[in-house]
Amino acid sequence: MEPGIIRDIWIKGRLMMPRLMAILASLLLASAAMAQLATTNGTGVAVRALNKLTGKVTDLQVVNGQSATVGRITVRANECRYPEGNAAGEAYASLTITEIGKDAPVYQGWMIASSPALNPMDHQRYDVWVLRCTTS
Repeated sequence: MEPGIIRDIWIKGRLMMPRLMAILASLLLASAAMAQLATTNGTGVAVRALNKLTGKVTDLQVVNGQSATVGRITVRANECRYPEGNAAGEAYASLTITEIGKDAPVYQGWMIASSPALNPMDHQRYDVWVLRCTTS
């Protein structure tokens, strides 16, 4: 490459850097605003459990602060949130899942109804995912 071409690329890159930084800053601000979506707490959560060995699917309704058992696992609902004014909208549920004979939970965290693979329970026998929040 000729030295003049390298100099031109370097100058254009320096001129583009402030624009790139401004675009990145605006994207970060927009994502922060979206992350602060107003939510309402549900009274519980509806989850679906799949036993991978038998293929049996079980739907559970779990009230916040209580547990429900299916097979060898127990699902405890800590909290369920959904977009304000839209109970049928996106559900975010905090769950603790334990298994018979194990001291530590096999899952503890937030699951998102529309993105179950985002924070899944990694278990050899069971899959559990959130369907929606319950409101009564």
